[in-house]
Amino acid sequence: MRTAYSVETVRAAERELMARLPEGALMQRAAAGLAAACADLLGRVYGSRVVLLVGSGDNGGDALYAGARLARRGAGVSAVLLAPERTHGEGLTALRRAGGRVVKPGAAEALMQRADLVVDGIVGIGGKGGLRPEAAPLAELAADARAAVVAVDLPSGVEADTGEVRGAALPADLTVTFGTHKPGLLIDPAREYAGAVRLVDIGLRSALSAEPDLEALQHADVAELLPEPGAASDKYRRGVVGVVAGSARYPGAAVLAVAGALHGGAGAVRYVGSAAEAVIARFPETLVSDGSPAKAGRVQAWVVGPGLGDGTGADEVLASDVPVLVDADGLRGLDADAVRARRAPTLLTPHAGEAAALLGVPRERVEAARLDSVRELAARYGATVLLKGSTTLVADADRGPVRVNPTGTPWLATAGSGDVLSGLAGALLAAGLDARDAGSVAAYLHGLAGRYAADGAPLTASGIAGALPDAWRDVQR
Repeated sequence: MRTAYSVETVRAAERELMARLPEGALMQRAAAGLAAACADLLGRVYGSRVVLLVGSGDNGGDALYAGARLARRGAGVSAVLLAPERTHGEGLTALRRAGGRVVKPGAAEALMQRADLVVDGIVGIGGKGGLRPEAAPLAELAADARAAVVAVDLPSGVEADTGEVRGAALPADLTVTFGTHKPGLLIDPAREYAGAVRLVDIGLRSALSAEPDLEALQHADVAELLPEPGAASDKYRRGVVGVVAGSARYPGAAVLAVAGALHGGAGAVRYVGSAAEAVIARFPETLVSDGSPAKAGRVQAWVVGPGLGDGTGADEVLASDVPVLVDADGLRGLDADAVRARRAPTLLTPHAGEAAALLGVPRERVEAARLDSVRELAARYGATVLLKGSTTLVADADRGPVRVNPTGTPWLATAGSGDVLSGLAGALLAAGLDARDAGSVAAYLHGLAGRYAADGAPLTASGIAGALPDAWRDVQR
């Protein structure tokens, strides 16, 4: 499991660790890891040209000490000090002793145009609200230069705890982060600024006793959660999922939701809706009903909403005593009181536009503050919420660690992709996974299947569903 901790938690752990170590030892560990990462990126250190953008915080000190290490290996290292009177003194002395030099900001443009590497040590993990006016022009010069940019702990201008970018920021090719991941490295829009992320172990784990803010499943975690039939299993023990989806205008949504459920391990799928003919034509194993959900037969979970249009069914499904996943049209006008009153688990799966409508805010606000948005939705509806998008997040109403999905591809942004995800997550609910695990595992497999189906080219939602068995097998290897 990959985890990320808040700035407050990280700083408390650093203080505890520093109390047990010689003075400056923690910074030296960070600087050594940063210098090693820079050396790996350069390939050949001797004769290379490195520019350090140095702010007043500890990550400016990290940059100076790392620059000293590179200078001792033959790199030409120049430091641009943004706050000379507040620069880390010992780090600056180390750089000068190693042969590095300090230059004025006015000389930075020419240096960066010739540099092989720019080290961003402008702002640390406590930065808020984007870069300050004096730093923004330097960041723009670095972004436009041909040099690779390495961020110290976090790209300057992004917010560590939320992943928000509320002003100018410096995109990195590589972010070298220390001790643990920070939430902003895993959540868009900040994640896009981080480039590749390299975690340097500085011994912080022993001091991190608090619950993480974020966690991301890995293959082994998903493999442990996947339902696996036993010798005595039958279709009912494996889980029967009911699907209320589709309409005369959107029959394909029903087909795709059923496809996700069948490829997601459901023992059987009961379909209720007006697209029965299309569903049976594609999946003859589906059990169809032309009545109400209550008369469809026994199910262990319901999926309601994909392609439903103005059709009905959501209220009746929400009144049931089994887990329910609500997606797409089922989210329109959703009654928060009715959801909170349910005793069985509820999983809501909005995209940013649907989440914005549920919260009563502009879509741009949700996309800019995905972590806050998913937490607020979960608390308001007393449900588990899977917020789809470039970073898919899963949050519980109890405000435990939010799950961030590490798999996927931009090609997943295609019509019907979310319908497949709904069916897949519904099948996992029916198999007995709790809502948080069902949503997290479904997002992981869905993203992995998207990679397989795309293989560097456009994909279709049907292709995603068809690749789910490959994703399943890959996780279990």
